[in-house]
Amino acid sequence: MKQRIRNAFAKAKAEGRGAFIAYLTIGYPSLDACERAADELIAGGADILELGVPFSDPFADGGIIRKAAYAALEQGVTLDDVIAFAKRIRSKHPETGLVLFSYYNVIFSKGLANFAAAVEDAQIDAVLAVDLPLEEREELLRELRPRGISFVPLIAPNTPLERIKASEAGLDDSFLYVITVKGTTGERTELPSDLSARLDAIREAAHLPVAAGFGISTLAQASEISRHADGFIVGSALVKCLMEGRPPCLN
Repeated sequence: MKQRIRNAFAKAKAEGRGAFIAYLTIGYPSLDACERAADELIAGGADILELGVPFSDPFADGGIIRKAAYAALEQGVTLDDVIAFAKRIRSKHPETGLVLFSYYNVIFSKGLANFAAAVEDAQIDAVLAVDLPLEEREELLRELRPRGISFVPLIAPNTPLERIKASEAGLDDSFLYVITVKGTTGERTELPSDLSARLDAIREAAHLPVAAGFGISTLAQASEISRHADGFIVGSALVKCLMEGRPPCLN
């Protein structure tokens, strides 16, 4: 196992910063344009890429990512296209962490064994299934673990510490994706006042790195988050840049 995710967090820590995890809706505004954006993000310092699989009912996502997902679906972008995209990124960026970000129905419909084999072939490091709860994830992990593929747990704002510990049990080369706000993804002008204390508590209790996401849209927010977490996740702000015809970046 290459341990790319673990290495990304270790490198960021050694450099005195939080790891930058960048989300893209794959296929938006096109597969070629999205690949250029991925290359630009990695060249600009992204440590890990989250490769978003377009889905017809992205209930956890806000308007920007929904719009991007629908546009990608209209172009016919599928899970197989996203996996092929990952394979191309891996060939150019052998050390960048890659996380496949999807709703579980898309994964399940492919067949778990077929899915895991394809993810392994593309050298994707971990899978994040948005709507797969702790109690039901074992069927997927049984296919991923033998292939050296990890899993990224989502931690809700109200998840108790004991459940967080259970969520990270048995996982390696991964991180805890801590949701910063209630509701869907999207840019926020302000983050919750109690977020810093929440991140500090999770970080103290967890053995996996802690990364915070949902609502982070500026360099100032990312810097503040990095004082209390090991990394920060940016999605809607980057996709919005692409919608406006700009290179993906934080302001």
